[in-house]
Amino acid sequence: MEIIKTKLEGCVILEPRKFHDERGYFFESFNEAKFQELTGTQTKFVQDNQSFSTYGVLRGLHAQSGEHAQAKLVRVLKGEVLDVAVDIREGSPTFGEHVAVRLSAENSLQLFIPRGFLHGFVVLSETAEFFYKCDNYYNKESESGVVYNDPAINIDWLLPQADLNLSDKDVILPVLNEIYSK
Repeated sequence: MEIIKTKLEGCVILEPRKFHDERGYFFESFNEAKFQELTGTQTKFVQDNQSFSTYGVLRGLHAQSGEHAQAKLVRVLKGEVLDVAVDIREGSPTFGEHVAVRLSAENSLQLFIPRGFLHGFVVLSETAEFFYKCDNYYNKESESGVVYNDPAINIDWLLPQADLNLSDKDVILPVLNEIYSK
């Protein structure tokens, strides 16, 4: 497994080493010791989540706040998504900046998103199965989020606006500067 740093401190891409032969492929998708060595964190994952979505579904931008904040290790089991992490760490020099990474079953890339980030993704393929590990348990009362099209963040979701499919809840989320500050 190799690590690819992004412009956001602590938010990294993990690229597994795949072994191919005529029967298919094999790769180690997670190894706690190797993960901690590569990322320099002592993150301990306690919850796995999986979702299925169709083309154009955009989930996000979401976060858990306070003591229920979550770090996530995300990957795609089927299909392709554009995965986005936005830095909302108070005092961070990259506050409000984002990274966007194409994750697919084919490339097997994973994105590690530390605590203090918003997270979202949009499905680029016909369907996608999305899997993620969390280092803290979900808590409904700690839900937080920012609207996907906040002009201050300026994310290119790679799809036409007419193709995006969002939940009613995600469409009415506030903009970044209404709830987070540098």
